[in-house]
Amino acid sequence: MGGQPLPSSAQPALPAPDLQAALLDWYDRKGRSLPWRIRPEDREAGATPDPYAIWLSEIMLQQTTVPHATPYWERFLERWPTVAHLADAPREDVLAAWAGLGYYARARNLHACAQKVAHELAGAFPSDLEGLLALPGVGDYTANAIRAAAFDLPASVVDGNVERVITRMVRLETPLPKAKPQIKAIAADLASTERPGDYAQAIMDLGATVCTPKSPDCAACPWSDWCAARAEGDQTRYPLKEKKKPKPVRRGACFHVLRDGAIWLRRRPETGLLGAMMEVPGTDWIEGALPGSDVTSAAPFEAGWRNAGQVRHVFTHFALELDVLCAVAPDGWTPEEGDWTALSGLKEAGLPSVMMKAVKLGLETRLL
Repeated sequence: MGGQPLPSSAQPALPAPDLQAALLDWYDRKGRSLPWRIRPEDREAGATPDPYAIWLSEIMLQQTTVPHATPYWERFLERWPTVAHLADAPREDVLAAWAGLGYYARARNLHACAQKVAHELAGAFPSDLEGLLALPGVGDYTANAIRAAAFDLPASVVDGNVERVITRMVRLETPLPKAKPQIKAIAADLASTERPGDYAQAIMDLGATVCTPKSPDCAACPWSDWCAARAEGDQTRYPLKEKKKPKPVRRGACFHVLRDGAIWLRRRPETGLLGAMMEVPGTDWIEGALPGSDVTSAAPFEAGWRNAGQVRHVFTHFALELDVLCAVAPDGWTPEEGDWTALSGLKEAGLPSVMMKAVKLGLETRLL
């Protein structure tokens, strides 16, 4: 297709049948073996996809990597082997098991989706896009991925890996996120209708293992002969991205209170950031300096509060700087909200990452 970059208004003339054949041949030889995936040789041996297991993997992989998500996926399936088991589990148990995967709204949606499938759809995941998109927590990408991988039906998946592959193939000059509609159109034109499940997983594997962000292995790429960016030698220039604005910084303090081998924790409100997760109680998180020079004025009781230091955590839309103030609960003090959690049971409490950082910092300081 030559070395000219593709303007935002153009549609490339890529040879879809040739690209499909090359990618599927590569996938048959080099595609990843993943615990939830049914590869061609698995099908020949009689294996069939489990829509529940595939849905679970896709939700977990929305914001994390395969190596990080896989142990969670295995633990979830061991504990809740069917969608009915997950639907009947207490939501607090699901949230606790999710801790460490981040983006906790996904865990709440996961549980709500399991309940809808189990109680309203007789335990069967829909195979049509409309039905999949009606499920809590299932967007366009996830619906297409489930439709392809679980049911081997025509679908076009576009995640970050696929965006990178497509923009390099055509040297797309439109930056992300504006480029998304054009990328989706190109990806749909290329998608195979004869082996849709294998094709969808193959193009994601291509981006994840070969067409990587910083060091693409073009010599191993089945599409290298058609790749405009490779022809020009500027692969790592793509995808273009709009400049991100600096994330605002919010600040707050939490109160690390111990008593008899237990720590004071409370549950956050149902909605909003980290909704329904457990936390170390503290102040609101606000931009700019904390009101007043002494945050102990917001503490739950008077004590010689010790500042253990600060934890920093980056969320999607802001960065958080959280001071960790430590004290031992005075005799007779009872928290108005929350309860005591044994330090030995913190793993089961399901604290989100930022709160686990705060707990560890407080404990480390006390041991010094």
